[in-house]
Amino acid sequence: MISSQMEWGLSLVFLTVLLAGCATSLPKIEPEKLPQPPAAFKEGDGRWTQAAPAEARPRGEWWKAFADPVLDDLVERANRSNTSIQGAAARLAQARAFVRATDADRAPQIGVGASATRAQGIVGGTFVGPARNIFATGVDFSYEVDLFGRLSHATNAAALDAQAQEGLLQSARLLVQAQVAQTYLALRALDDERSLVRSTVGAYRETLALTDRRWRAGDVAELDVTRAATEVAATESDALALDRQRAGLEHALAVLVGEVVSSFSLPVAEWNSALPVIPAGLPSTLLTRRPDVSAAQQTMLAAQARVGVAKAAYFPRVALTGTAGYASTDLSELFEWSSRAWLLGAVASLPVFDGGRRKAGVESATAQMEGEVARYREQILVAFKDVEDELSSLRLLAEQSEAQGRAVQTSSRSTALSDVRYRNGYVSQLDLLDAQRSELRNRRQALQVRSAQYQSTIALVRALGGGWD
Repeated sequence: MISSQMEWGLSLVFLTVLLAGCATSLPKIEPEKLPQPPAAFKEGDGRWTQAAPAEARPRGEWWKAFADPVLDDLVERANRSNTSIQGAAARLAQARAFVRATDADRAPQIGVGASATRAQGIVGGTFVGPARNIFATGVDFSYEVDLFGRLSHATNAAALDAQAQEGLLQSARLLVQAQVAQTYLALRALDDERSLVRSTVGAYRETLALTDRRWRAGDVAELDVTRAATEVAATESDALALDRQRAGLEHALAVLVGEVVSSFSLPVAEWNSALPVIPAGLPSTLLTRRPDVSAAQQTMLAAQARVGVAKAAYFPRVALTGTAGYASTDLSELFEWSSRAWLLGAVASLPVFDGGRRKAGVESATAQMEGEVARYREQILVAFKDVEDELSSLRLLAEQSEAQGRAVQTSSRSTALSDVRYRNGYVSQLDLLDAQRSELRNRRQALQVRSAQYQSTIALVRALGGGWD
């Protein structure tokens, strides 16, 4: 009889271990569902490489490569006060607290309590007899034996979610830093353009004054005067439009650094920021340093762990319970040794029929994992696209800048020659105005190309996930 009981007990242990092994298995993420990284980027010299994700890796003070103290100050202010960064930091703190709360379910649960009741008759299947008082106090103990990995998978999923939030915090910080730099440099480019347009207004006014004198002397028609006046008014309108754009950029910058627009101002200053050149042979730690890619990967792995949690619902939940304390009908005798009481027990529960709830839970968790795999794949594809976009933009902008420089030189020379010939009466006023308009257009275009080079450099830094030092 004892032998058969031992065999039955050993069989139960063996079955429990076998079930535990089945429960801890997780669905695999097929490599073919993820994009294969290129051996080299299309742009560049082919020496760009990749590495594994590391969401906590520092991104570096990349903005200092622009050698602009004002930009350095603005970025530091944004790091301290930007609301998007603060919100992401709060979500990370919440996720870390949830990890601790989830992991607490794996630890023994101990509590103390006391009760005072008055009972009569049959209570809970026990005959109490005449009305009497019952006093009790003690310590309760419970512990769920995680044989099938339900609690460990839940903790692992929560930890991966926290790592994803850490990546999202890094992503938010990098995004804000890039937005501050791009907005500031766009504002500085606009200041130069405003200065150019206003100096052109002065030149047009000189032409208008000269044309007016010649008209009064009878050398030209009144039509020439009205043409010159039209150019002055139109260019003044352009200058005011640039003023409006500058105000918008300044207001946007105030929000980025977390300050009230009404009390924020950025004086006009010379645009002398350096244009850093990212080394052509810089290894692309794209999948290491891109925090959004890393966050997407951790979210995918967390969804994979939650499939294990859903599968564990098919297996028994085993818990150990116990209580120890004192119970007495007389409060004065409650803590006497004869009033001691204790209870030890083990509880196993397994739903037999739940209407398909557990199956639906596994299917839902699996579908969520598949969705996160697709999102992770998309994030990788977008990451490589971002790098290729900015590499090609920088290459083409360098060529465009060189060509635009030639256009500025020739248009400036054309304006100078036209001005001399107009003053000597060799060309019409239309020729002079055309030359001036062409020079202004080319100079403004050159400023915009230069601004675009700065914007693309910052965008490439962001695409790479931060600084390159």
